[in-house]
Amino acid sequence: MKTNILTEPEILQLRAETKGTTDRIHFNNAGSSLPPDTVVDTVVSYLQEEALSGGYETEDKYKQQLDNTYKSIAKLINADVNEIATVENASEAWTLAFNGVDLKKGDVVLTCEMEYVTNIIAFIQAQKTCGVEVTIIPNDEKGNFSLQTLEAAITPQVKLIAMTHIPSTAGGMIPIVEIGKIARKNNILYLVDACQSAGQIPIDVKLIGCDMLSVTGRKYLRAPRGTGFLFVKKDIQDKLKLMFADGFTTKSVTLDDYQPRDDARRFELYEKSRALTLGLGKAVDYALNIGVDRIWHRIQYLADAMRSKLSEIDGITLHDFGQQRCGIVTFSVDGVESAVVKAKLAEKKINVSVGLAKSTLYYMSKNHLTSVVRASVHYYNTEEEIAALYNALMIIKGT
Repeated sequence: MKTNILTEPEILQLRAETKGTTDRIHFNNAGSSLPPDTVVDTVVSYLQEEALSGGYETEDKYKQQLDNTYKSIAKLINADVNEIATVENASEAWTLAFNGVDLKKGDVVLTCEMEYVTNIIAFIQAQKTCGVEVTIIPNDEKGNFSLQTLEAAITPQVKLIAMTHIPSTAGGMIPIVEIGKIARKNNILYLVDACQSAGQIPIDVKLIGCDMLSVTGRKYLRAPRGTGFLFVKKDIQDKLKLMFADGFTTKSVTLDDYQPRDDARRFELYEKSRALTLGLGKAVDYALNIGVDRIWHRIQYLADAMRSKLSEIDGITLHDFGQQRCGIVTFSVDGVESAVVKAKLAEKKINVSVGLAKSTLYYMSKNHLTSVVRASVHYYNTEEEIAALYNALMIIKGT
């Protein structure tokens, strides 16, 4: 089991800076974490100032702080600031990247069985409209991704490798660094969905070797809902089609042509919430201040403790596979529907989520799962909260 790297006083302080922890036990961080109070205050204060001074006028005043959001994101993932675009969510970021790739009939996309529903829909759309072929690289019998199978699937027709690092409805992880080495060796574009990763585990786009990476703010980064970002490596920005454009995305416009910006912000539109952008930047800085490596150790410690505790209950089946696991813990309770488990836990002010089959369709179908209970830990959770979950499940199992 991983050791606890955050001290007790640190954890108490982090909880004191998060009002939500006083009223409930939040094990739905893979859905949307409880934001730190400073993030909430940043957003609310900005909105109040907009109401008093005007939207454009407030934006002018906070231009430097808004620009600093891009710098903080770049630091978080070890990218250059001109490789970052802020968007409203990870689905938007991923879709901009995927649909920007010039895929044609006969081209092959390689993916994994852990892909999210948004990505699967985009694959189906590409198959129907462009004649693209999608090949799924399955996990082995132990739940580990097969790098050998991936290498064997490489052909001249493979134009994109698209992988979700951490799935929505399972606690396993895909070896994105090793996959990146294969992509680079074969000169294949590489797109990583890091929706559940950023803020939970250290992300280094240079180490991963990816060309594009999509992230949401609301999950482990503890940013407001309606925030996210897209990383696009500088030397491929001109190779991606723009899905939309406005005056902000372009550096010059004539009556019959336009030129896109020279940075990743060409993938943005001008109009978005500046308050939420500031909140995203504040959340990223908050994580950087703690240290994402320290956050990752704490999350692994708590997830291991939760799995160990839940495994003691007869009639509870854990569904997390693979050699390396994250802060998402999925399980089912014999004879009790996942939605009922969630509702009964909510009565005790314990937040969990239900992972539906469609959310991770390849994986869930392969393992004959229709739904699972998803409990996801963050660094501000405690061993006492895990014990409370255990006791509540014991009561549910007995009913």
